[in-house]
Amino acid sequence: MAEQQAFHPGVSLAGAVDLEALKHQVEAEPGQAGGAPAAGGYVIDTTENTFQAMVQTSATFPILLFLWVPTDDRLFAMARALGDAVNKLNGQIQLSRIDIASNPSIAQAFQIQGAPALFALIGGRPMSILQGLPSDEELQQITDVVVPKLIAAAQQAGVTGTAPYSGDPDSDAANSASAGSVQDQVPPEHQEAYMLAQQGDYAGAAAAYEKVLEADPNDTRAARERAKALLLARSANADVRVVRAAAADKPDDVDAQLAVADIDMIGGQIQDAFDRLLDFVAAGHKADIEPVRQRLLEYFTIPEPTDERLKRARRRLATLMY
Repeated sequence: MAEQQAFHPGVSLAGAVDLEALKHQVEAEPGQAGGAPAAGGYVIDTTENTFQAMVQTSATFPILLFLWVPTDDRLFAMARALGDAVNKLNGQIQLSRIDIASNPSIAQAFQIQGAPALFALIGGRPMSILQGLPSDEELQQITDVVVPKLIAAAQQAGVTGTAPYSGDPDSDAANSASAGSVQDQVPPEHQEAYMLAQQGDYAGAAAAYEKVLEADPNDTRAARERAKALLLARSANADVRVVRAAAADKPDDVDAQLAVADIDMIGGQIQDAFDRLLDFVAAGHKADIEPVRQRLLEYFTIPEPTDERLKRARRRLATLMY
């Protein structure tokens, strides 16, 4: 088998230096002054470690894949236009940005010859939209016509969920160029757990966050990240269709309902996850309330404390327990 060739900024597949690409490299990180637009809102950055989990969520909501090099300033306008278009749609579709320089195996999997490339992902199935820099007219056609058609196609396929919101996309951009990276902002006591999660070792990350909580039970950030790590350790690689079919076939099986609630949470369908488990108990499964309660308490650490969905679910769980 031929040796796989890694993608690097300014290097073609043939290994020749692309002088034009070199002229357009910037050192600023996304979100810093002079850098690419930051992720946020319904825009995420995906790596080889998180790629499989991202593919799984495309069974819940459609995803636009943007394969790029975030240090090439020729791609900044395209990244900004795609991000703005997706964020205006309030979770009907997610934009997943993949740095092909840092994640060469993904580039190889899509058999692309360089950046940029654009794909749609619905139910785990990729569809090529564009390869190469688009003209202004082509880019507008993508944001104004193609993206709404992708959402409609997803809905026809039964992929109707809402992507999770990941924070204000402008918050990082407002920082100066001296702002630290995400890792620099991670508390020192969280570093080990954070790195394990970045490497895809979610079980190890959960155990590391557990140690942090043993030292400081009031560390709400550690509690939240531990819950997310446990969730991904259980279900990041689950086949969404199989899990949903099992839940439908076994409506009285608590494990099947817990598994599909995990899928809802990973897909950002927090209300659905809460309601599924609470409705299960309310439908006459009081004997299973303890595993449901434990799973819900884990979920409850993930949303913001002021989230109305959280408040309603807590009240309903309390009612069902007594």
